[in-house]
Amino acid sequence: MRATAEGGAELTQLLTPEGERQPSRFDPYLADIDDAALRGLYRDMVLVRRADRECNAMQRQGQLGIWVPLLGQEAAQVGSGRALKPQDMAFPSYREHGVAYTRGVDFRELLGIFRCTDHSAWDFREHGFHPYTIVIGNQVLNATGYAMGQKFEGKVGNTDPDGKPSDTDEATIVYFGDGATSQGDVHEGFVWAAVYDAPVVFFCQNNQWAISEPTERQSRLPLYQRARGYGFPGIRVDGNDVLACLAVTRWALDECRHGNGPVLIEAFTYRMDAHTTTDDPTRYRLSDEIEVWKHKDPIERVRVQLARTGAADQEFFDQVQADADAFAAELRDYCFNMPDPPPERIFSAVYAEPSSALDAQREEYLAYLSGFADGGEQ
Repeated sequence: MRATAEGGAELTQLLTPEGERQPSRFDPYLADIDDAALRGLYRDMVLVRRADRECNAMQRQGQLGIWVPLLGQEAAQVGSGRALKPQDMAFPSYREHGVAYTRGVDFRELLGIFRCTDHSAWDFREHGFHPYTIVIGNQVLNATGYAMGQKFEGKVGNTDPDGKPSDTDEATIVYFGDGATSQGDVHEGFVWAAVYDAPVVFFCQNNQWAISEPTERQSRLPLYQRARGYGFPGIRVDGNDVLACLAVTRWALDECRHGNGPVLIEAFTYRMDAHTTTDDPTRYRLSDEIEVWKHKDPIERVRVQLARTGAADQEFFDQVQADADAFAAELRDYCFNMPDPPPERIFSAVYAEPSSALDAQREEYLAYLSGFADGGEQ
């Protein structure tokens, strides 16, 4: 089967673009998703999109050096992010702002990356969310190594006294795009994960464009089928369907926690905006293509489902939008008044344990700064 822009019959979908719920073998993984939970997923996506749009605007106004939009990929990120347990670890690329949100990372801490004042200042152990990786595909190696460590430390494949799978077992998920699948690091990660049965979910957000290169110029086959060559399962999911992304990712993570090795998920979605704010997508793709994908919007289909079933009314939708606008306003106010970090911040989180050599370097650096009239302040 050739790679196509339609997704194909092999696409796992639980909520159609028209907001209709479809039965699926993955339904057991949504047993806890009642009306309140679906409203929560809707709210997540609306807030994440509103924050993304605000950050995009702030870059255009010179407040951020660059921004990496996620517009159109909210379902893939929120759905997969909400599938994770607290003990799991996520490895992002540079576009996973929605996953960061679901892991409890303060969205304001993302701004420092793109304002060039800080780099992933959150506690990655506390949030189970690794710092952003800018080098394409490099995080796949990091995630595979981390997952191998989880297995070596006996954190997968355990059972409780009743013989049931342990609730404390761990798994890793790593995010990358379709373009990264052409990088050697990704394939090296696949090899090691397969050989060592590493508990890692490879979550590929196929948004159709590797900057200006369409997917069909990168692979003759759907990307999820590449897993077969490495000896582990692959599956293609509708990346604009938050329920499908949630259910399939839960299934894949369970496979990993139970010791069944890696899984590749191809979330078939679409990048509705530019690759970054330095990109001009009008130079390489047609507006007709964007119009087609507008009708597959991940948020609108949930809104229709909620309204059709009576799970939400207009008051709810208005309140969510008001919350999203307030969230964006807070981000804007913070960004315009963002303080520069103290210079000694560069010495923090370098090693797991304190180092006398590093402490000495820190003191030497502070002494050097103190020699300036302003004490090193800029």
